Amino acid sequence: MPVQAIIELPDHLYRTLSAHGLSKEVISREARKLMAFECYKKRILSLGKSAEFSGLPLWNFIEFLGENGVAVVDYDDEQLKYELNSVEEMGKAF
Repeated sequence: MPVQAIIELPDHLYRTLSAHGLSKEVISREARKLMAFECYKKRILSLGKSAEFSGLPLWNFIEFLGENGVAVVDYDDEQLKYELNSVEEMGKAF
């Protein structure tokens, strides 16, 4: 069962946003997207759960992350070296 979270805005801010074409639905959708972005960036939620939270399909969320400078694959030097060695070993097996 879905849980609703409510964003309260002062009336004057809502009027300003509304005057710029931002409906309640757009504000809600963008807030979810940005919250999902932050949850992924801070490693609170996985990629899949963040995409689900954002309301975007996975590939669109990945694109959104990239547009905002967040790497989906973020290995440190040691992890990257391990992965590259694993790929090399797999290549030798074939």
